[in-house]
Amino acid sequence: MKTLENQTLLYDEDCPLCGLYTTGFIKSGMLDQNGRKSYCQLSLEEQNFIDLKRASNEIALVNNETQTVTYGIDSLIKVIGFSFPLIEKITAIKPVYYILTKLYSFVSYNRKIIIPANAKDENKFQCTPDFNYKYRFLYIGFALTITTFILFGYSNLIPNLPKASIAREIILAFGQIIFQSLFLLKFDKKTILNYTGNLMTVSLMGSLILSPILILNQFIPLPEKIILGWFGVTIFIMCTEHFRRVKILKLPFYLSYTWILYRIIALQLILIL
Repeated sequence: MKTLENQTLLYDEDCPLCGLYTTGFIKSGMLDQNGRKSYCQLSLEEQNFIDLKRASNEIALVNNETQTVTYGIDSLIKVIGFSFPLIEKITAIKPVYYILTKLYSFVSYNRKIIIPANAKDENKFQCTPDFNYKYRFLYIGFALTITTFILFGYSNLIPNLPKASIAREIILAFGQIIFQSLFLLKFDKKTILNYTGNLMTVSLMGSLILSPILILNQFIPLPEKIILGWFGVTIFIMCTEHFRRVKILKLPFYLSYTWILYRIIALQLILIL
């Protein structure tokens, strides 16, 4: 594999996702051993020619010889395309490039709610993306849609529950957002949307954990105990993750208890109605 030398990616060290793929570039040989650097460790010289605001939204690739910088999807295309020229040619097609640009922005602006981590307060520079309402609402809608369809399918595997419907699952998902938001009215709208994004990520994560059982059951009818047991394990994982995210966001701990309360109320309503 060809190595792109004398190029450095400036990554967000508080973003596990960023750390993962930049490490992958180095381990795979796409970049040399000096091929990544934390945004928080920029030198004064580098700050003079790097657009710091843009680099917090779009990962910057610095050419150490010419001191020129590429950003966002162009940085990734340059790294991957150097090792795989065919990929570079495919991404040069305008419709493909346009889609990749939008997908990159979708992930980048939501990366802090997809895989959050505790920020290091001692860092002088925080690589925090701008708050983008469009991509935040798109992400919430995306997570809600995937969650709705998977829960619809999984609910129909549980004999003791009334037959599920898409409408019911959508109402339950929206209901959770509204219910939790009632306990955040004293906060600003960005805080509420940040929490909502994390809330929907937890739901999406739970749905993805359920999906293997849903797929497997299409080929091998599974016992009810396995279906219910897997569902129980999934709820436990979701509870743990919700507690962790509330702590990272520095929000009131009772949000995790109201999250559980809503699910108990929702289950009771499903059984009654």
